[in-house]
Amino acid sequence: MVKPKRYLWSPYAGAWYFRRHGRTIRIKAEYGTQAFDIEYWAIMGGKAPASRRTWAALVLSYQASDRWANLGPVSRRDYQRVIDYVLEKNAGREVPKLKRADVLAAMEANRDRVRFANYIPQVMSVLCEHAIDLGWLDTNPAKGARRIKTPADKRRAHVPWTDAAVATWRELAKPLPRLIFEIGVGSVQRPGDWPRFKWGDYDGDSLRVVQGKTGKALTLPCTEALRAALDAVRPDPCDLSRSILRNTYGQPMTYEAMAAIMRAERKRLGLDAYDLHGLRYRGVMELAWAGCSDDEIAAYSGHASKAMIRQYAGIARQVTQARSARVKWDGTDTAQNEI
Repeated sequence: MVKPKRYLWSPYAGAWYFRRHGRTIRIKAEYGTQAFDIEYWAIMGGKAPASRRTWAALVLSYQASDRWANLGPVSRRDYQRVIDYVLEKNAGREVPKLKRADVLAAMEANRDRVRFANYIPQVMSVLCEHAIDLGWLDTNPAKGARRIKTPADKRRAHVPWTDAAVATWRELAKPLPRLIFEIGVGSVQRPGDWPRFKWGDYDGDSLRVVQGKTGKALTLPCTEALRAALDAVRPDPCDLSRSILRNTYGQPMTYEAMAAIMRAERKRLGLDAYDLHGLRYRGVMELAWAGCSDDEIAAYSGHASKAMIRQYAGIARQVTQARSARVKWDGTDTAQNEI
């Protein structure tokens, strides 16, 4: 997590200063902008972003490029976390001085957060490619950095929700977690897309979505359970620009808030083993149980690769085939004929 900004002082509206150890420095950029963050972290690091080839300048150039513009909202959010970390540590430092050892050191410093640590070289590599295009680097020191292996005790696959878990949730979950659940299973989308649904995306039969990760536009005919859940909470009159999932203050719900609500409810109901991504895979399995082909499932889920579909649909199909085999087995006299 990026540290909160400290030592800021605003004597009047629109003016922001950095005050620390008797030193006061005016921050020229507009508060709340990326340029403000860059200037702040540069001052925190003891350097002003005066050099033309600093990490601060590189980030500004990168985020004005098509590389950044072409990223989906989810990728931007993930990239931004690493960018904020890089700026916190290196905003005023020279990009050409970067060595592979620096990238590996940053990864090692975040070893306790393996996923974030492994994301550092990925994002820094993109920044370095942009620096090469600008003529600031000749090679990419971040490219090919060896990933940190997740410890065996921390590896956990997403567990699809079982029939018993689904039944428990639908019977006992509170209204908001129940609505989130139905959106997750019924839309078969990534959890990051669930808070982005607005009432204007629902026409009474289907939901529309542009996937945050892939940018793919999908129309999703709602299941009976999802349609009933949406109709039960749809306001009348309905502001089509309002988010379907909203917090207690009526504001659009963030992914983090949604995840916290679901985490607390799973703990309350003793369903800790089943996470948000598991709902997406439950949806895939229900489509497979209904006899849908991989192509039909992909039309719902929007998976670009069918590997994940085959994994979870394969589990569902194995269960279906095994149950069919049991029916045949139970109805057959299996005693061996005498020889």
